[in-house]
Amino acid sequence: MTDLLAEFDPFDPTTLQCPFPHYAAMRDRAPVHFVEQYRVHLVTRHDLVMEVLRDPQTYSSSFGTTAMPLPADQRSRMAAVVAEGYPRVPTMLTADQPEHTRYRRLVAKAFHPQSIAALEPVIRRVAVRLIDSWIERGSIEFVRDFGVPLPVEVIAFALNVPDERMADFKRWSDDSIAGIGTNISLEERLAAERGVNEFQHYFAEQLEARRAEPRDDLLTHLLDARVDDDDPDVRDKRPLDMPEMLSILQQLLVAGNETTTKMLTEMMRLLGEQPEQWQMLRDDPGRIERVVEETLRLAAPTQGMWRIVTRDVALGGVELVAGSRIVVVFSSANRDESIYAEPDEFDPDRENLRLHLAFGKGIHFCLGANLSRLEGLVALQELTRRIASFRLADTNEYRYFPSFMLRGLTTLDIELTPA
Repeated sequence: MTDLLAEFDPFDPTTLQCPFPHYAAMRDRAPVHFVEQYRVHLVTRHDLVMEVLRDPQTYSSSFGTTAMPLPADQRSRMAAVVAEGYPRVPTMLTADQPEHTRYRRLVAKAFHPQSIAALEPVIRRVAVRLIDSWIERGSIEFVRDFGVPLPVEVIAFALNVPDERMADFKRWSDDSIAGIGTNISLEERLAAERGVNEFQHYFAEQLEARRAEPRDDLLTHLLDARVDDDDPDVRDKRPLDMPEMLSILQQLLVAGNETTTKMLTEMMRLLGEQPEQWQMLRDDPGRIERVVEETLRLAAPTQGMWRIVTRDVALGGVELVAGSRIVVVFSSANRDESIYAEPDEFDPDRENLRLHLAFGKGIHFCLGANLSRLEGLVALQELTRRIASFRLADTNEYRYFPSFMLRGLTTLDIELTPA
């Protein structure tokens, strides 16, 4: 009999395609599971994940990078490439309080519910135009034809990226996540960092242009923002420096499209597996919000996130020493049997839908959660209005992005009947 704990390797291709049996075994037998090969503990049970998220002083987000550490002999090559861009500095995702709070406050207005609601006409306009471009074809590759362009165009609109740079924008986003939870080669990581440098130089030019000619946009807002460093000897708040602004913009770029693409695609896969759910949505559009939430629970695009232990502590009966690296596994917590009955089933009518951790919890709760939810809502409204029915094509291989932290299908072929 296979021992799912002993044989667990987060980078194993088979495991990457479906890690959930492994996580179930961990929840049952070792909810704080040590993966010796990578010197990391995985926290898999809902109550223990919540314990970590509620204690950011003990479990720090100042982990530096979401990529796996490089061997010592490769670090100099990486450092040389990074030096061609601006310094990579911690701001929101990789910062603790009080720095995290100060940075987050600077962009919170742009993601306030009222600000996000104002984007609904933009989201709907993009969704309708995309559907119009392929609705009569009868078959599409969903990731390419809808899942990617919808959120990319929306976040590009928010950042004032011109249409002619849209392909670059997506490529820079891909480069930004290339090392997250993946086991790619050094050359691939170096190529991705060069793409990040290109992103930095482009937006540095755009920020300088706003400095000369301000506009009513997020870039100008970042230039006008002032940071309080809590230094009693500094009487005036300081402006953000260029590396800080670029760090914030890079995080907004990734958060604003990658996870939504994966959520939209997985939603169509789940609905394709239960075609009766599609007809129920067409008959009762009020169910759409529940479908979005159940998709987020069952197929959380962000499978987990790093933390660094700052002091010796016991978690779930396991002694962790200061400096230990852990991953809080949101996707496992979302399938915890103590929270959800039949947790592996797609059931939009289940109770406790909002207890899921797809967007995290606590001070690092995803800033773009409202935007992602709205994009899912509008997308499904327009898709169910225009598509009478669809089926998952026989050509599908259902291959997932090779990351144990960002999970999403690389392609999804569907055959559809227009309404």
